[in-house]
Amino acid sequence: MATIHDVAKRANVSVATVSRYLNQNGYVGEKSKQAIERAIRELNFVPNKVARTLSTKKSNLIGLIIPDIVNPFFPELARAVEDIAYRNGYTVILCNSDEDPEKEKHYLKVLSQEYVAGIIIATTCEGIVQDTDIPIVALDRVPKTNLPSVTTNNKYGAELAGRLLVECGANEILILKGPKLLASSEERLSGFLRAVEGKNIQLHIVESPYEMRVAEKLTYEFLTNHPSIDGIFGSSDVSAIGALKACERLGKKVPQEIQIVGFDGIQLGDYTSPSLTTVAQKIYQLGETAADLLIRQIEGRTIEERHIEIKPELVVRETTRKEFL
Repeated sequence: MATIHDVAKRANVSVATVSRYLNQNGYVGEKSKQAIERAIRELNFVPNKVARTLSTKKSNLIGLIIPDIVNPFFPELARAVEDIAYRNGYTVILCNSDEDPEKEKHYLKVLSQEYVAGIIIATTCEGIVQDTDIPIVALDRVPKTNLPSVTTNNKYGAELAGRLLVECGANEILILKGPKLLASSEERLSGFLRAVEGKNIQLHIVESPYEMRVAEKLTYEFLTNHPSIDGIFGSSDVSAIGALKACERLGKKVPQEIQIVGFDGIQLGDYTSPSLTTVAQKIYQLGETAADLLIRQIEGRTIEERHIEIKPELVVRETTRKEFL
């Protein structure tokens, strides 16, 4: 296998000149550039990317830290990031933190040490991003920092869900609220409460992680003790699907006896039986926008907006009663 020394010898230039050419760092005359390019072709030379990364402290790698690979929302989000990165010549390293702040800190530290070009992070807690020169974009779960960010308008989306359940005739509603550490789950609760304010609706609020089995268990226990509940808002689709399973176990007909609305818009919601009414985040657009924002930073291009908020849309399916609409 040809080396940089072989290229320098064939091109009749110094190794330092070839290095400047490969790393695009420093001046290389046109005559030398042509000689180097000719030598690379003749020798079929392939640059050692590891060596180049160590010398330049740069790479074409992008780190993506997600909190839960089991939740279908995040793989769909990762797919969009990977698509845009690939089109622009970057490779994505996926890290799953399991909703653990310590794992998030660990991955952030490791990625920084590995000379990644930039990092996209969907964080579960505040303050994990330390001072660093590496470009970082916060996606979906945005910490209280001045990092460039891409997120959904959660209050607006949850307000859509609340209005729908009221319009569909729900009088007693169970809210499966997301984890209290997440700003997005608090925003969704706030939006839903705003929608039902003054509507004489009885509310029950239960904190639930974004896990189907836990949401199913909580919903089963709550409906057993409160059989008059006729509406459920899951602040994630996986919570709503867990609630749907609990209703099935209890023999409650959906949507005739109890109506359910989720939040996320994952593909799985279209394949449940009955199919899930949801507030659909524009998942691909979220990932696409975050990747584009990061790549612009990496390449020193202009960023028009540092904080981008995307409106979700209501998708009405079979878990709500359309005759009321």
